[in-house]
Amino acid sequence: MDPNPLVPTGFDIAASLIAVVVIAATIVALVSIVRVGRDIRPAAALVWTLIVLFVPMLGAVAWFVAGKPARARSDVRDPA
Repeated sequence: MDPNPLVPTGFDIAASLIAVVVIAATIVALVSIVRVGRDIRPAAALVWTLIVLFVPMLGAVAWFVAGKPARARSDVRDPA
């Protein structure tokens, strides 16, 4: 019995899930760059945007690990 070509195989499903994760990480990183845009220089924001766009998963991870300003990393608001 031949497999139905219209039903995705396990590999196709896994590849689709990975693609969705990469796209989501890229979008989240780009939104984060835009939101902290006033805390970094415009040239740095442009460079980070290009890195995230041209190296999607690694660029997004690099942004959250090294690129995001320290003040923006802390989501805890000062109660005063």
